[in-house]
Amino acid sequence: MVSGQQAFALGGTLPALQQPAPQFRLAGVQPSVAGEVSEAIPAELALADFAGQWLVLYFYPRDFTGGCTIEARGFQKDLPQYKKIGAQVVGISADDPESHAEFCSSEGLAFPLLSDPGGAVSRSYGSWIAPYSQRHTFLIDPNGILREQFVAVRPTGHSDEVLTQLKALQAEPIDLA
Repeated sequence: MVSGQQAFALGGTLPALQQPAPQFRLAGVQPSVAGEVSEAIPAELALADFAGQWLVLYFYPRDFTGGCTIEARGFQKDLPQYKKIGAQVVGISADDPESHAEFCSSEGLAFPLLSDPGGAVSRSYGSWIAPYSQRHTFLIDPNGILREQFVAVRPTGHSDEVLTQLKALQAEPIDLA
């Protein structure tokens, strides 16, 4: 977890907290039945698609690797809790949508995975060292404001850490203007 206005991390300059989150629009996959383990279908999603909801946006290096699998399983395990508090989970890596579809199928993932092959979005979030996204997570509030960032996270238990911080942020008043 990083506090303060702006910080640097392995992967570049992190976006400033309490400011609008960097925009994105990426192709990838999402479950055919929202929030449920089902067939992964092609999707193109943008930050604007999550307006009015909390968003857990996590960057990870590669599908099917040990740490990335542990991290994805953690988010999947906790997905009902995220849904209960009005939050969506989205993963981003440089892998292509076909790899994401296979990863979702093999791990039973019920949240979108987006493809950032050139790292443009990862760079805007300070999460890129070619050719991979770095393991960073961002909490974005319903107004699209970046509220928290977790840098160089450890996959084991990360979802629990994010969920705890998200609940704390939700307890704070938000200006909906």
